[in-house]
Amino acid sequence: MLDTLQHRGRRKQLIDHLSSKYQFRREILEAMGRVPRHMFLEYGLDNLAYQDKPLPIGAGQTISQPFTVAMQTELLQLSKWDKVLEIGTGCAYQTAVLSELGYRVFSIERQRSLYQLAQKNLIRLDYHTPNLFFGDGFAGLPKFAPFKGILVTCGAPEIPTTLLEQLEIGGKMVIPVGNGTQVMNVIERKSETEYSLSEHGEFKFVPMLEGTEQ
Repeated sequence: MLDTLQHRGRRKQLIDHLSSKYQFRREILEAMGRVPRHMFLEYGLDNLAYQDKPLPIGAGQTISQPFTVAMQTELLQLSKWDKVLEIGTGCAYQTAVLSELGYRVFSIERQRSLYQLAQKNLIRLDYHTPNLFFGDGFAGLPKFAPFKGILVTCGAPEIPTTLLEQLEIGGKMVIPVGNGTQVMNVIERKSETEYSLSEHGEFKFVPMLEGTEQ
């Protein structure tokens, strides 16, 4: 699949649409403007890739709505070279956006088929810096902690303490919490034992599940 002039035109229209909905940081929209979303989808869905809505990627999962991708990235408030943990790689579209921003990306996926798809997508598009792992997102990656940011791309029933412990002091976790419809939570680590929490509207994600699937 190619990134044609038509695709780039549709991508620009999407970025203009996102810019009209919220005052996202320019570098986030520019990064999303460089990532060919259609190339993370199955053939036949490319004509829908630049609509602002989630789409299926297999294994009962979805690629997040572009507005959601931009919003979660905005809420992280990271800078270039910051280390970020993504829970739920999926097809690796969000992973690529984080990489385009110059973050040091660690991403974990619990479904083997999606983990393999993400690897294939990133290699095909010359994203060689993200570090992908197959495993349980609830466990995080303590070996590589602490992280300046943790981004959870699935709806958690509650805030996992194992992930909070992997935040560095001053770092933030962006996580949708709830069953059915979730509330976007931002938790900032203030000290070894203190955290602050803010809420940023309702969203709808696939559920965050424990364990792995082969």
